[in-house]
Amino acid sequence: MTTSQATPTIPAASTGQAGPRDDGSGPPVLALDAVTKTYGEQPPVPALRGVSLTVRRSELLAIVGPSGSGKTTLLHVMGTLERPSSGTVLIDGVDVAALDDRQLAALRARSIGFVFQQFFLAEHATALENVADGLLYVGAEVGERRRRAAEALARVGLAHRSAFRPSTMSGGERQRVAIARALVGRPAIVLADEPTGNLDSTAGGSIIELLDELNAGGATIVVITHDRDLASRLPRQVHVRDGHIVADNGPAGGAQALAGREGDGRS
Repeated sequence: MTTSQATPTIPAASTGQAGPRDDGSGPPVLALDAVTKTYGEQPPVPALRGVSLTVRRSELLAIVGPSGSGKTTLLHVMGTLERPSSGTVLIDGVDVAALDDRQLAALRARSIGFVFQQFFLAEHATALENVADGLLYVGAEVGERRRRAAEALARVGLAHRSAFRPSTMSGGERQRVAIARALVGRPAIVLADEPTGNLDSTAGGSIIELLDELNAGGATIVVITHDRDLASRLPRQVHVRDGHIVADNGPAGGAQALAGREGDGRS
């Protein structure tokens, strides 16, 4: 799609409550077509090599691959933190290539929630304040931010900890606060980057159960991980290696599973 002179329409925030899991027939919330990403020039280093991927509303999936496979770059491209070198990225129906940096930041604030391994919570602020800060860039008034933050904390089972600071919480609780912050803007899609990486197995398991519950309530969630055991617990797994999708058991997985690359060492 070429950039036109008209200002692209950026969709309003999703309700984040789309109902039960999609059967694969609904419109995509995220669509990548033949996406490449190359770093440097002499010589260029390819990180993504013609990746095509569709995520439909209310899906829960894992993107799994070892270090250096391209999954972190894929996260950055899906989250509009980096622009692709070529190919098309649609977020909630909007072609990101048609947006300038200001419009892209607005789209990211409205349509994408991020959950990171390191939590990135403000230690001086309460859980409620941390979650409310997730609405700073969407124009909500203070009262509305606090009301929606309280709702998001209740959704992740932490209503009783809203006045506590992160330093008084367990790792699992802090990750729940981070998930509530990602959800508070009611984004079209939540991208979770190694969300259990800093947690023990018990706390990590509870986070996966929480993501499953949130997805059953309508949230669209993509988990990026190197942990195949974790990925196997999710309904869909997309395997990345050497910048390619080499397997995908999703609704369109047959078209995207590159079986030949699994066995020829190129992947």
